[in-house]
Parts: sequence; structure tokens; C-alpha cells
Amino acid sequence: MSHEARNLQWLLQNFVEEVHGVRSVAVVSSDGLLLLTSQTDQDPALARAPSGDRADLAAVVSGLASLTVGAAKLMDGGRVRQTTVAMADGALFVMSIRDGSLLGVHATADCDMSVIAYHMALFVGRAGHVLTPALRSELRQAMESAR
Repeated sequence: MSHEARNLQWLLQNFVEEVHGVRSVAVVSSDGLLLLTSQTDQDPALARAPSGDRADLAAVVSGLASLTVGAAKLMDGGRVRQTTVAMADGALFVMSIRDGSLLGVHATADCDMSVIAYHMALFVGRAGHVLTPALRSELRQAMESAR
């Protein structure tokens, strides 16, 4: 992997390790393909989860983003910046990255939503200018070869 790809993976892993309540994180391309993923090692339930769960997160993130973009168009709401879904046993956050890609975060129910949103914004700010078409292509190929 290139230096930029390794740095992006490092940023994603730091996000998971440093932000309380984060279970897993995915960067998804604008066409719904998983580019990067990371998950915590501290959750025993996730340690037993099949690797397909990462692809599931990417699919949910892509679908939710598509739904909210459609809703925003219908309501003349402008560009969707962030979507938050609070559930009884967890939370899901989706934030747009400048190039059309998405950052999705699956978190525990006891997470501090404002802290997660803040760290997502930091990641998006750092990743937005780096996520070029060439890097997206490299990340896609790396995800495909890892399967």
C-alpha cells in the first residue's frame, strides 16, 4: 500500500481505538464499495463476528446515505452533512467526505454522540483532500485482495 493509504488506515484505526464507544468504522466510496474498515478489539461480540459484517456496515452506510440524500432533495434541505440513527443497543453515524465518499461509524448505545461527531469531522477534514481517485482505486483493490 502507498504511504497515503497507510496513513488513512492509521487515522481510521486511531479513531476506533481512541474514541469511547466506537465499535467499527467504514469508509465507503460514492458507489457503495468498501474502501477502508476498522473495528475495535475490545468488544468480544465483534471478535466473533464474521468478516461479512464489515461489508454489511458499508451497505447500510451507503443505503442510509442514499435515503437521506433523497429526503433532502424532496424537502429542499440542501446537502446532507451527517445522519445519526440512535437505536436501543447502539448508534449509527454517517458523514459525507468531500469527494462523495462516506464515513460510517457503528457505536455503542452509551457513546457520547457529540464526541463521535467531532472525531468524525476531524477524520473527514483530514481524509477529504487525500482521498483522490487514484487512492480510492488502490483502496478498492486492497479490499478485494483481502477477501
